This record gives sequence, C-alpha cells and structure tokens, in this order.
Amino acid sequence: MRLQEQFLIAIRTSNYSLSTERAYWSWIRQFLSYHNMRHPQEMGGAEISQFLSHLVMSRNVAVNTQQQALSALVYLFRDVLNRDNLVVNHWKNAKRPKKLPVVFSILEAKKVMSHLKGTAHLVVLLMYGAGLRLKEALRLRVKDVDFGRSEITVREGKGSKDRVTLLPEKAVAALQEHSEHSSFLHNKAMKQGVCFVHMPGALAKKYPHAGKELAWQYVFASSQLSQDPRSGQVGRHHINERGIQRSVKDAIKKAGIHKHASCHTFRHSFATHLLESGYDIRTVQELLGHANVNTTMIYTHVLNRGGRGVKSPVD
Repeated sequence: MRLQEQFLIAIRTSNYSLSTERAYWSWIRQFLSYHNMRHPQEMGGAEISQFLSHLVMSRNVAVNTQQQALSALVYLFRDVLNRDNLVVNHWKNAKRPKKLPVVFSILEAKKVMSHLKGTAHLVVLLMYGAGLRLKEALRLRVKDVDFGRSEITVREGKGSKDRVTLLPEKAVAALQEHSEHSSFLHNKAMKQGVCFVHMPGALAKKYPHAGKELAWQYVFASSQLSQDPRSGQVGRHHINERGIQRSVKDAIKKAGIHKHASCHTFRHSFATHLLESGYDIRTVQELLGHANVNTTMIYTHVLNRGGRGVKSPVD
C-alpha cells in the first residue's frame, strides 16, 4: 500500500478534520522532498530533527509553524508507521516572539461594521459579539443556536472542544432569517433527492439520516450544492470563508483604519472590551474556549488604558 493511502486511512480513522489532513500531508511531502524522497521507514528521529532545524535556519518559520510540522511527522511515524519507539530531540527551536494581538477600539469596530452588509455583517457580528472564530461561525448548525436561552453552542472548536457562549441580541433577527433561508434551501434540495450534509467525526454512522433533518443544516448554508471531498457525496456545505475575509479586508480599508487587522481582530476585540467593561477574566476565558487562563491574560496587556495604565508626567 502506498504511503499516502496508509496516511489517509489512519487520519480519517482518527476523525481529524479535512484542514488538518491537508496540512499534515503537506508537511510530510516537504519532509520527504528534503530527504530526497527516501521512504520514512528508512528514517527516524534524527532526520526529523534535521528537517525541523532546516525550517528555522533556511526558511525562518514561526514557532507555531515548526510545531505543526513536528506534529505531522510524529503522527506519520507513530500512528501511520507504528514506530512507537520514535525519539526526536536536539533540533533548532524557532523563537517565540512576544506579540500583542491587534485590537479595534469600540469606535473602530463600529466603523468597520458600518461598511459590511448581509451575511458578512452577521458573521462579523458573531465574531465581535460572541467571540467566535471565523470557522466556528460558518460551521454553526441550526440546532446550535438557542434563541430561547440566548446561547450559541460551538461544536468542535479549536482542540475539538465544545463550549457555550452568548447570543448577541442584535444578531437574533438576522440569525432567524438565515435559519429560515437554510430551511428553504434544505427543502429545495430534499425535493431534488439531495439529503447529504457533512457530519463531524463518527456521527455520520451514528445518525445516517441526519442529512434529512433541518437541525443539522448549516445556518450559513451555501446556495450551491457541492461534492464532499472525502465521501464524494453531493450535498450542501457552508459558505466559503474567503468571501467573508475579502469583505472584512475591504471594510477595514474603507473605514480608514491602518492596522494589520483581519476577521480574527474582532474576536480579540470581544475579549478586550469585555475585560474593559469589568467582566471577570475566568468568564472571558470560558466564552473564548481557552484551555488555560494564561492564554486569556494576553488581553490584559492591550486594554485601553495607555502605557500599562500609567499617566504621563506631561499630562
């Protein structure tokens, strides 16, 4: 069996996401290319260390990039090739630069949102109003929005964790409208005999008829049917994230804001503005879905108080 086939069987059995599958295979290909296409069975920890050092010395990659490459190669050797005795050490570590997140002021956030409309405006409203990541917003299913309790349940967020966050009042009417539109598209597809929807993990086997239920349809459903890259079945997926990213970039430019900002800046702003309003950092940690409060602590450094809250002598 070819290496790629072995890899695909292993990673899909492990229920990894499609984006992780593609990222891991890309790193494996680069690793093999670096070692002149030698078969990994002939290599081990020493070759992995050489490749990781090469990424830093020749390509100057960031620490998170190097960590992802390491994770991909460890997965290859341990989970695909069953090399449990793999030992990787003594490689050149990428330095972790201390960078503060880019944050909008409340006025800047409103200015950017004023240049957005329709679906893009609603997605940004959820990122800024509920702290969702872009993919988390687009992957929302109809069943995940509880209008009665004003809650949004985020399924399989970063680290495959679920969490509950708030539903902004300003987003209620637009979300209901999108859910109704999703219902219309679903009924239309059902009449055409199309009832497939992507299910996470092993839920496709547990709920084989879930595609027929509106509850499992995406709130931000695409108007076009598409083919699932893994199963090959035709169904309705959520809209593409690139369209939202382009709309936000254009809106930032029109608002005249000269910051290195993106969709994720709204999530950073959500956390910072909650802390500015006096909310407890543990509450903000839970809403963001951070495993460690130290991750949330970074937002205390960008609160709108000037240089660490110190008043300048000239003032």
